[in-house]
Amino acid sequence: MTPLPAPLGGDELVAWRLDQADYAKSWDLGDGAYRAGGRWNSKGVRAVYCSIDPATAILEIAVHTGFHALDKVAHVLTAVTITDPRGVHVVESVPDPGWLRPGIPDARQQAFGNSLLAQHKFVLIPSAVSTHSWNLIFIAAAAAGAYSIKLQESFALDPRLHRKAKS
Repeated sequence: MTPLPAPLGGDELVAWRLDQADYAKSWDLGDGAYRAGGRWNSKGVRAVYCSIDPATAILEIAVHTGFHALDKVAHVLTAVTITDPRGVHVVESVPDPGWLRPGIPDARQQAFGNSLLAQHKFVLIPSAVSTHSWNLIFIAAAAAGAYSIKLQESFALDPRLHRKAKS
């Protein structure tokens, strides 16, 4: 069960990530972000993208692959405990509000993210997929010892997401 947020009685910060099962053991290497770049990092930066809730982690993958792809290839859901939440930098505003909307990131946006990742162990920033949700981004080498795996479990997509709309 997802832990309650601190104001509701929870006592830890948990981040979530969904990966293909083949990459479950290397979930925090940042290989995809390193090879292709991401919303908040340029190519060559090993950023690890997580979400603060499992639903957003699922949406972050589904927006790129579609829900059907989540059933075609086995996936693993990883929960990570941030051992010292004081190391998390919360980004409440960005230089260009358009950066928080869906679209292809530009070099300025990636440079902004690179700078944040160079300055902070963890960066908490609104999700472009669900702007009322949060993503947690970090570089494993810079955050070593500041997080630990809470759980890894096989992911199964709710089959109701495949129902066709009635005309």
